[in-house]
Amino acid sequence: MNRSSASFEIERFRDGRREGARLDEVAAEEPLEIRVNHAAGGERRTESLSVTMRTPGHDFELCCGFLVSEGLLKRRKEVLDLSWCLEAGDGPQQHNVVNVTLSGASSFDPAKLRRHFYMTSSCGVCGKASLEALKLEASPLSDLHAPRLSASVIHALPEKLRAAQAVFAKTGGLHAAALFDARGELLLLREDVGRHNAVDKIVGERFQAGALPLAEHVLLVSGRASFEILQKALMAGIPVVAAVGAPSSLAVETARAFNQTLLGFVRAGGFNTYAGGERIA
Repeated sequence: MNRSSASFEIERFRDGRREGARLDEVAAEEPLEIRVNHAAGGERRTESLSVTMRTPGHDFELCCGFLVSEGLLKRRKEVLDLSWCLEAGDGPQQHNVVNVTLSGASSFDPAKLRRHFYMTSSCGVCGKASLEALKLEASPLSDLHAPRLSASVIHALPEKLRAAQAVFAKTGGLHAAALFDARGELLLLREDVGRHNAVDKIVGERFQAGALPLAEHVLLVSGRASFEILQKALMAGIPVVAAVGAPSSLAVETARAFNQTLLGFVRAGGFNTYAGGERIA
């Protein structure tokens, strides 16, 4: 199995002086291909859906979370099997390919993924188009089960996230996503070179446990909050998204359009509320 970090011999300089060679631990980054086997036209078909750069670990969760976030999976029973690709010729890359086998009753539509690829913030399509596309897949979240949070609970979240980042402590090179309850108790944390992958791993773990939607929870991400983070939280039913860094403009618009609470620059001394401030006491 691939590891979440790797050791390299480096040279260290301090105050203009060479201190000599030493071993340094760095975050691992490798490609992961997601293949889906599904029923189409009375036969089974396997399609390669996506290749993403990720930190190895919790890869089955990442695959499920990605498919949920893109609106391609709704229910746990749609997934028959998750497995590594061990076909002849794969060689050392066999743990960089995951096969997701879906049931015949699955509503999986690969064309939907192709239609929605432009929703990512890297493609140059306007924000209005991204929001309109998202409205085809999701509705504004209900307040029925959404948590009411005290400011003191929010202030404490970043330190709890950092304290639980085992790989970050070794490498200093990973983002994290963490799931909390309304009391600020840490329920689940995942790390990855991409914060969007860390969120997918959170969503995928809860999907596999049959625990979606996450209507009573808070998602905290290291770094900034982008449209993609808000989209993934929305598809998982998460009403409150907090970020250690700043939000993007489209993230703010998305939160306001779908009744999500969005908090930025969260730290012990304070935070900014960009949407849904009525959930904060």
